[in-house]
Amino acid sequence: MTVVRSQETRPVAAAPTAVEHGAGDQWWTNAVFYQIYPRSFSDASGDGVGDLDGVRERLGYLELLGVDALWLSPVMRSPMADHGYDVSDPRDIDPLFGSLETMDALVAEAHARRIKVTMDLVPNHTSDRHPWFVAALAAAPGSPERGRYIFRDGRGVNGDEPPNNWPSIFGGPAWTRVTEPDGSPGQWYLHIFAREQPDLNWDNPEVAEDLYATLRFWLDRGVDGFRIDVAHGMAKPEGLPDHDWDRNELMRNDDDDPRFNNPGVHEIHRGIRKVMNEYPGTMAVGEIWVRDNERFGEYIRPDELHLGFNFRLAQAEFGAEPVRAAIDNSLAAVAAVGGTPTWTLSNHDVEREVTRYGGGAVGWARARAMALVEFALPGAVFVYNGAELGLPNVDLPDEVLQDPAWERSGHTERGRDGCRVPIPWQGDAPPFGFTSAGTSWLPMPAEWAPLTVEAQLEDVGSMLSLYRAAIDLRTQRPEFSGTEIDWYGSPPGCLAFRRRGGLICALNAADTPVPLPPGQLLLVSAPLADGLLPANAAAWLV
Repeated sequence: MTVVRSQETRPVAAAPTAVEHGAGDQWWTNAVFYQIYPRSFSDASGDGVGDLDGVRERLGYLELLGVDALWLSPVMRSPMADHGYDVSDPRDIDPLFGSLETMDALVAEAHARRIKVTMDLVPNHTSDRHPWFVAALAAAPGSPERGRYIFRDGRGVNGDEPPNNWPSIFGGPAWTRVTEPDGSPGQWYLHIFAREQPDLNWDNPEVAEDLYATLRFWLDRGVDGFRIDVAHGMAKPEGLPDHDWDRNELMRNDDDDPRFNNPGVHEIHRGIRKVMNEYPGTMAVGEIWVRDNERFGEYIRPDELHLGFNFRLAQAEFGAEPVRAAIDNSLAAVAAVGGTPTWTLSNHDVEREVTRYGGGAVGWARARAMALVEFALPGAVFVYNGAELGLPNVDLPDEVLQDPAWERSGHTERGRDGCRVPIPWQGDAPPFGFTSAGTSWLPMPAEWAPLTVEAQLEDVGSMLSLYRAAIDLRTQRPEFSGTEIDWYGSPPGCLAFRRRGGLICALNAADTPVPLPPGQLLLVSAPLADGLLPANAAAWLV
């Protein structure tokens, strides 16, 4: 059996001058988004790295899976210091992935298949190769060019120490000193992430106007929305004060972290929303690492973002109590502002759920159960590419690691490469149809042969078959309606809730089989044992 690909090749679309998105269409409120990490999805060019033509070739598969929308991780022009999150031109496609014409063709064909297309936007920082930053380095302190970024004089003798004690998310200080045009040691610039990602100065109106131009550029080409990277960033506290970093960890932040979640960020999102309102039927979802529910809800007020990523479910341990707490918190975070909840179990920054839930057969069973819990909940669901195949994280050799956190941490933090290994499509040996090259940009383990799309399409008991069935039922059945849930009484180690439309979801996180709630069985993540729901399993009933 061959893996599903697009069955027709459409002509390359010309860049449109205007797009009708459909007034009043809030399609995102119950959509299933599919996150594509382009480097790892499908390689059409044969260089070992995934690209936009590879995505286009696999649209038939995504249509078969039943998703409503795609979220493309960064494909804009970039030197790839952080695999695209260091953008040097936000209004162009990097040649590694294709061209503007390739992107136009992908959007056109996805729309023909009734699939929306959203893409990553990175407003907190640029690449150090961006023309603005190149100009800033060539200009003098205090110049308009430097005013687009956050440059400061150093502290200590001769300004040899960073302006404050902030660390980078990737390790090391969040400041890098520049050499001035005359060759002397100069000012320092702020980079919350890698040194190749200088933070923009959002107090400068030029920065906002440039972002608005980028938004309109892509919306005019037919893009349906954006995922806002580091949506809780951008605004910085006045004076950039020092902070007590006793609890600082790489790749994490607390709610009192001065690098993030400053009040000024909300005016930035209001500006983004005003532009989005010019294009009815488009949306923006923010990456919001904020735990306090009230502060989280501020991001999705009616004049700010349409959706906000809530990561509580992705961070919850497998168990009835932590899962229920994550669900309750996520619903409470949006209730006060009338927002739509979002659900995800993994993404390009988060360890894959099969591994996170224990790995092996247990992790696989729990991941199947949690998929049913996730799809049963009201709101928008985000599926990371490969989750539908039950892919685990890969313990990669040190020599192939590419995440900047690996080098910046002095080889103590392995980074996120383990969840970014390419998708296995077909065959019995790496690279499993991902590329025609001999190897992929990150190596694929030989033991993934049973996990290929080809193998799972033929297996009714596969993870892929479960995802297809769940998405289809979620789309077609009237019981998946209502914005609220009611909790049932459950045996110890279990949980059950009912959608107002009539769907019942039961999770058995205990060690022994338990009776099902009353109702007609609709779907189950594992075969029943003498009529009982086995351990590490979930069921849908109506």
